[in-house]
Amino acid sequence: MSDENGTPDSPPEPRDAAEVSPGAPAGPAGDPVGAGPRPEPLRFFGTTWLNHDGGPRGYAVRRGAVALGSLLAVVGSCLVLRFAYQGIAIADLGGFVTVLVVVMFAVCSALAFRNTWDGFAKRPDPDRQASLRGLLAVGFVGSLLAYFFRALTEAPGERLHREEYEAARLQHERRTKRRTGNPSKKRRR
Repeated sequence: MSDENGTPDSPPEPRDAAEVSPGAPAGPAGDPVGAGPRPEPLRFFGTTWLNHDGGPRGYAVRRGAVALGSLLAVVGSCLVLRFAYQGIAIADLGGFVTVLVVVMFAVCSALAFRNTWDGFAKRPDPDRQASLRGLLAVGFVGSLLAYFFRALTEAPGERLHREEYEAARLQHERRTKRRTGNPSKKRRR
């Protein structure tokens, strides 16, 4: 797998025409695995986001599963944080430390939510992501909530990937558009 975008290093195996969804773009001579741009798969969704493929393992089912899974993870995480809070209360560290820990988790969760939500609309800066890694780890509840809320409307990151795919497709069409006529007979101005 390529580290940059999660695509396989080896070329994909040829697929039967029956495996390709009807809305999938066809390459030269109807080859479904043509030379045009391919959509980047999303985590948990593969490329079902492109045509909103149906079926028992299709787009809608996966979106529901991601929303439910992230909500269950939020509930489990909150239970773990509650146990941690009870541990601090049992240790009797004082009101200041207790408030400090609660505020720290709340602020980190809010920042993680915002960072994750913004990551669905534009590619995050790798350097900034590296510097925020610790803060995002502490605020994991916010990231899970962002996944839950985004999965209610679309696959998390679908809009960004769709815009990039459409731009790549348009650029590919412009590059491969055939010229008409003989350029040497073109009238000069």
